[in-house]
Amino acid sequence: MGLIICKGGMQYLELLLLFSCFCLKFSIAIDTITVTQPATDREKIISSNKVFQLGFFNPVNTTNCYVGIWYNNVPVRTVVWVANRDMPLTNCSSGTLIIAKDGNLVLWNEQKEVIWSSNALNSAANSSAQLLDTGNLVLKDNSNGNTRWESFKYPSDSFIHKMELISDASTGEKRLLKSWKSPSDPSVGSFSGGINLLTIPEFYIWNGSHPHWRTGPWDGQIFIGVQDLSSSYHDFINLKDNKEGTVSIIGTYTATLTYLVLSHQGTLLKMLWNKGKQEFEVAWSVPAERDVYGKCGPFGSCNSKVSPICSCLRGFEPAHVEEWNSGNFTGGCTRRTALQCQRNISSSSQESRKDGFLKLTTMKVPELPEWSSALADECENQCLKNCSCTAYVYKFGIGCMLWNGNLIDMQKFSFGGADLYIRVAYSELDKIRNMKAVIAISVIIGSIIIVVCTYISWKWIVKHRGMKNKSNMKVFKKWSLSSECNTEMLLLDNLNRIKLEELPLFDFEKLAIATNEFHETNKLGQGGFGPVYKGKLPDGQEIAVKRLSRSSDQGLEEFMNEVVVISKLQHRNLVKLLGCCVEGEEKMLIYEYMPNKSLDAFLFDPKKQKLLYWSKRLNIIEGIGRGLLYLHRDSRLRIIHRDLKASNILLDEELNPKISDFGMARIFGSDEHQANTKRVVGTYGYMAPEYAMQGSFSEKSDVFSFGVLLLEIVSGRRNTSFYDDEQALSLLGYAWKLWNEDKIVTLIDPRISCQDFGPEILRCIHVGLLCVQEFAIDRPTISAILSMLSNEISYLLKPKQPAFTERPTTSKRQSSQNNQSRCSRNELTNTTVDGR
Repeated sequence: MGLIICKGGMQYLELLLLFSCFCLKFSIAIDTITVTQPATDREKIISSNKVFQLGFFNPVNTTNCYVGIWYNNVPVRTVVWVANRDMPLTNCSSGTLIIAKDGNLVLWNEQKEVIWSSNALNSAANSSAQLLDTGNLVLKDNSNGNTRWESFKYPSDSFIHKMELISDASTGEKRLLKSWKSPSDPSVGSFSGGINLLTIPEFYIWNGSHPHWRTGPWDGQIFIGVQDLSSSYHDFINLKDNKEGTVSIIGTYTATLTYLVLSHQGTLLKMLWNKGKQEFEVAWSVPAERDVYGKCGPFGSCNSKVSPICSCLRGFEPAHVEEWNSGNFTGGCTRRTALQCQRNISSSSQESRKDGFLKLTTMKVPELPEWSSALADECENQCLKNCSCTAYVYKFGIGCMLWNGNLIDMQKFSFGGADLYIRVAYSELDKIRNMKAVIAISVIIGSIIIVVCTYISWKWIVKHRGMKNKSNMKVFKKWSLSSECNTEMLLLDNLNRIKLEELPLFDFEKLAIATNEFHETNKLGQGGFGPVYKGKLPDGQEIAVKRLSRSSDQGLEEFMNEVVVISKLQHRNLVKLLGCCVEGEEKMLIYEYMPNKSLDAFLFDPKKQKLLYWSKRLNIIEGIGRGLLYLHRDSRLRIIHRDLKASNILLDEELNPKISDFGMARIFGSDEHQANTKRVVGTYGYMAPEYAMQGSFSEKSDVFSFGVLLLEIVSGRRNTSFYDDEQALSLLGYAWKLWNEDKIVTLIDPRISCQDFGPEILRCIHVGLLCVQEFAIDRPTISAILSMLSNEISYLLKPKQPAFTERPTTSKRQSSQNNQSRCSRNELTNTTVDGR
């Protein structure tokens, strides 16, 4: 009886043990696939320390199923390797990952058809596949432990820790990163990245078979053609070169959960895990728009700090001028002067006029250098002896690099890079030498003149200071005696209404001294009001003094208007009025000094235009808009400027805009929206049609002027630049014509044309056309305009035909003039006030 009980107990224990093993099988995740243990959608293959997981997954927006590897403990699945990239399963439940009879790792579908295989040629029947904590899936021969196949040798789009990209010239092996086609399609995309094994190793990204981006050569420490990453390479990669044709890059990430990924758009991204946000963030990315391969063509150099970003090397000029000016730089540049060796000149008289080299500092070196064993002092001579050698670089860690033929893919850096020596004709070197000599001589002579003049001026001031003060007082008294009492009393009465703490009164003598007796050398410009002089007060403050001319069309009304209006305004985009002066017949306004003068001095000057790259122009547009918003809505007074134009926009030392000249401005009441005048003042071309024709003005009048100004800033052309051409349209008409022909891109100033900013610039043109609508009701308010420019209002209405889009013929103008002479009783007069 006891024996029977014991036997029954043993059977019970065996059943319990079997049940426990069965449960354990499904409760503990495994890291290995064997012949008897395949992987399906129901099993989890997780590395021993739970770093990576292998399994079946569906990408976003698709039901297709793939086998992949991803980080195990990351909330959002981040796939770093895919097996069946080009052969998806229709659904995940139909797939099985097994060890086949021949020892290969194989993916079957529901019909047991092979979808994907490791295809290891020397695989053993007794094999198993293990997922390691590095993320590497390895196929091992169980009889001896040798690895027959591994996923690290067949990368997808991601480069993770300890992975290795190899380029082996002897075997032809080349491991590349290959992008996905799209975020929902892991199949092999257009872009690939890896080592380009030339004479000096470089990392390339290719678009198909064409280069898309490159790092520049490796100098033993860094890739010298990637400025932004030069200090951080050792955080994630190390390059090994055995000097026998095998080069490899190994991932050596110091931070956990870090990897590189080649996106479907051709961008290489470094992804870093943010523990706080529980997501991967982009630490950096390449290439930027400026870094794209060959953007500036042969002998062209890219510099993102200037506009346009492409320029020809010294001694070269655009090969196709029209294309270059339109923003298409791929045609590159060509030599201005042929090299001596190319002209076959061999006479002894030409020996002293041999070709030479120009030094270009901090450059990304061109593509395809040839390495030479020449030392630093021999590198130049080796290039000079070879007529086809166009440039050389000697870089510590690399040695002598030589280039033959065209130089492609160069870039100007702020720091780093290398000193590139370009071969040019002797005449080009002469120009440089002559320029340096002229500069040196000019500096020396100028310094001597300044010292002598300073000494003479000091002696004269010491000797005549007393006499000058007496002379100034006599002049002051003379002006005071000849003044018109009624005018002065009226001015003083008006000025008394302005609080002195808001607007100080300057005396004439102080301003005369500050401007050196209003000397011609201090004259900044001349406008309808009168001349403007630069001055310097005793405390060192620089000022601009606007002095009313006796012959000016403007008089007491405009002077007092500007004083009253601007004394009550304070805004960063409005010029600051420091005070005024009224003594005798003298009437002057004292402003803060703007070192860069007015916008038109930059915008329409061929030499200064290049300083207005797009970000500066956009800043100016937005600054003017903010100034107008303050005038129309946010100031203590509602102000209509009525004379907004490029010459009335002043620029400070950082080219920030400030609206000036409020002589024509009008104050509106809180419930007033429109006013009329019989005296139309302003500048034709900027006037709204209802104001120019009927004398009716409102906030929308300033909006019209702002629209004209916006189109001028984007195009770099004056609105009046079409005036001399009888058949041409105005700038507004020209823009409207291009808009209808879907050629509006040609309106953009070539100096700012850039793919990165294209949509932003086109949006500004769209807004400009909305501002210059013929009817005021169709124009947006300035607050709406700022929202449009900042994309707060995303949808823009289709513009209608602007005002003043056609220029009347000569006969029509004569007829109009005859009609005007016959209708002389019309009290409307047009007064054009030119720039000040």
